[in-house]
Amino acid sequence: MHILIAGGGIVGRNITKALSKDHNVIVIERDKELCEKIYSKYGAVAIQGDATNINILREVGIEKIDYALGVMRYDSENLLFSLLCKNFGIEHIFVRMRDPEYLDAYKIAGATNIGSAEDMMTKKFIMDIQNPEIRRVVSLRNGKAEVSIITLPEYSGLKDTTIKDIASHKNFPNDCVIAGIFDVNEDQFIVPRGHTKIQSGNQVFLVGTRKSVTIAYKVLSKK
Repeated sequence: MHILIAGGGIVGRNITKALSKDHNVIVIERDKELCEKIYSKYGAVAIQGDATNINILREVGIEKIDYALGVMRYDSENLLFSLLCKNFGIEHIFVRMRDPEYLDAYKIAGATNIGSAEDMMTKKFIMDIQNPEIRRVVSLRNGKAEVSIITLPEYSGLKDTTIKDIASHKNFPNDCVIAGIFDVNEDQFIVPRGHTKIQSGNQVFLVGTRKSVTIAYKVLSKK
């Protein structure tokens, strides 16, 4: 994937470090020394410039970007960056929010993922990029407990399998449970029992740690 990060500060560098090995990451940063540091440490392309300048965005190839992340110092900068990305038709726009008063403005500007606390935001952005199939509904204590929703793929080797058999699968994590199933075709929520079978296309509610939910999804989505 092509990922654009506006801002090479602590948050921007942490995200770059986590994603640059597996994805094409471009960072726009005003500070020349930070650009050199990002390139030398992580090998990511670092452009010195203003990420709210439309010509700079064109220069980095904004049209091919899959994810745009605005993690600059000021909300006013991230807000304008979000608006420009929306104008270029980018579907996934993540922004760093310092002042909650900007929340509605960010939504209007096209931000699809809004983070506040720096550490939580960094982990949330990385997880949402690397595991877009997992929709996190509630996260407590920075991922120590989560409620997430996944859709069981058509190709899943565990479709038409009972909850009991899934739970006893050798790779299914013990600290994760299937707490609910929503049958989209029947428009029905199901409280699962041991004999309940999970079908492809079902929305599955997983409860566990962030790590266990990710592992559970990999087990459920394996062919």
